[in-house]
Amino acid sequence: MKKKNLKINWLFSLKRYVIFFLMMDFVITCCILLFLKLMSQTAGIVLDRVHVELAAKLTFVNIVLLSLICTVIDGIRRRFLVDRPVRQIIEAADQIMKGNFSVRIPPLHSADSMDGFDVIADYFNRMAEELSGIESLRTDFISNVSHELKTPLSVIQNYGTMLQQPELPEGKRMEYAKTVTDASLRLADLITNILKLNKLENQQIYPSVKEYDLGEQLCGCMLSFEHVWEKKELEIDTDLEENLMIDADEELLSLVWNNLFSNAVKFTEPHGKVTLSLKPEGPYAVVSIADTGCGISPEVGKHIFEKFYQGDTSHAVQGNGLGLALVKRVIDIVGGEISVSSEVGKGSVFTVKLRRKCETD
Repeated sequence: MKKKNLKINWLFSLKRYVIFFLMMDFVITCCILLFLKLMSQTAGIVLDRVHVELAAKLTFVNIVLLSLICTVIDGIRRRFLVDRPVRQIIEAADQIMKGNFSVRIPPLHSADSMDGFDVIADYFNRMAEELSGIESLRTDFISNVSHELKTPLSVIQNYGTMLQQPELPEGKRMEYAKTVTDASLRLADLITNILKLNKLENQQIYPSVKEYDLGEQLCGCMLSFEHVWEKKELEIDTDLEENLMIDADEELLSLVWNNLFSNAVKFTEPHGKVTLSLKPEGPYAVVSIADTGCGISPEVGKHIFEKFYQGDTSHAVQGNGLGLALVKRVIDIVGGEISVSSEVGKGSVFTVKLRRKCETD
């Protein structure tokens, strides 16, 4: 795209001059004619043609000079109060178009400390700041997705190559095949989560609200991980309030519970403990999922719901950093709250608050 040349507004503009000339011509001519008529009537003198023509010529010259002065004064005013701010805004917009989102417009104070240009500059700076944040998120997202895709693809490629060895023992062949399968499942899970998160963030998924028993849903989701906790010999402790009803999208909330249960079971060491509780607190249903896993530090806890954030790199191979971002987005959509409390080495507690269906509703 070619850059358009900025038009230079000179101090003297023929168009503005004509406007001022016509305005002054009308006003001054009317005033002079009224003045002469009043003088002639008052003095009882009938002005001859020569005096009238002379007065008309002087009036015309005065109009020309006054129009010229006003045009130049208006040009100077526009140069400092209009053209300069407009040029600054255009130059800043040009930098934004080139991808420089760090550009900001300084305050454009004029005679009025907060005139229209100041308002435009303020909104422009806000827009630039938002675009800068979006660009950073986009860059980070692409970088993280590329990294997350590269890892399982490398595993599939390497182990697929080793499977082609003709003299590979059957035991090793089965081991390599399982590794390829696990990497493929992780890749599929990553792509599925990216698509779900993208739909949620772009509001392409609309909640289908209905009344249902939250306790039954929690039990069903928890039991789907039975084979995992039995393999790790985990202790499961549940304390669920019966007949606690909520109005929400059951399918969306199942994403929340599955992700939270998966993390609790995944990061809890063998022979550890996972606790699930459901209690009513006023108008809310409060779900707590606690584990005795590795825990997280306060600094990590501040970013735990951000996309691709993995505070513990030692466990990075077990997740892709999208699960909790997905959880947070679903909770926001259904109008709930989620928080986490944790201590390194002692475990974590995720607490979800949802508005429950009260008897008076």
